[in-house]
Amino acid sequence: MAGHSHWAGIKHKKAANDAKRGKIWSKISRLIMVAAKNGGGDPNTNLPLRYAIDKGKQANMPKDTIEKAIKKGTGELGAVSFEEVVYEGYAPGGVAVMIDALTDNRNRTAPEIRKLFEKRGGSMGTSGCVSYMFAKKGIIFISAAKADEEQLMDLVLSSGADDMENHGDMYEISCAPEAYNDLKSAIDDAGIEVESAEVAMVPDNNVEISDPEKAQKILNLIESFEEHDDVQNVYSNFDIPDSVMKQIES
Repeated sequence: MAGHSHWAGIKHKKAANDAKRGKIWSKISRLIMVAAKNGGGDPNTNLPLRYAIDKGKQANMPKDTIEKAIKKGTGELGAVSFEEVVYEGYAPGGVAVMIDALTDNRNRTAPEIRKLFEKRGGSMGTSGCVSYMFAKKGIIFISAAKADEEQLMDLVLSSGADDMENHGDMYEISCAPEAYNDLKSAIDDAGIEVESAEVAMVPDNNVEISDPEKAQKILNLIESFEEHDDVQNVYSNFDIPDSVMKQIES
């Protein structure tokens, strides 16, 4: 996640997303197209497509935009040539970075990602150099103001969640990828509003960054990746304490 905690990362992403909604819709459209191309246009039988559609709904994508992307993916509105690529490397301080991308030209995207790494003091690595440090998990965030902690915990633990953490203003719920859909459905059926939900790559351990200058460099690098048209998700294992974040933001 791009930030000093999972939730801070999502808030950081959401702020960037809101400022560039058109770009975000374009990225999610690619995700929907590729999911529909690989597994068909029915979200009931194609989980990646269902996740992509959920992401579109979270970003307030119009229904017709989502439907058009599905039809492009299935070939009803022309061919789709995007392919999934994962880039791995290191940010300043030896921080691990994983990047999910959808590209129609690997020969263009790879050098551009490498250049962003180098420009911001990082380095692009080989496939597998950092992926072993991450595990795929379902991550759901719910505002503490929107749910009673005890009732929510009972609900999610009986619906497939592995853990629920209280971050003060936000509950973070995690689960195995195969439990994500049932867990999300149980929360939706209970009428509880979700702030953010996704299947993501979560680091096994975090690297604490106590130097404000280094922290700023890492955040700048992550942001430069997120702004790239081909990049879908950026995952990292840095942890910036609140006291350091306050120095950066002041």
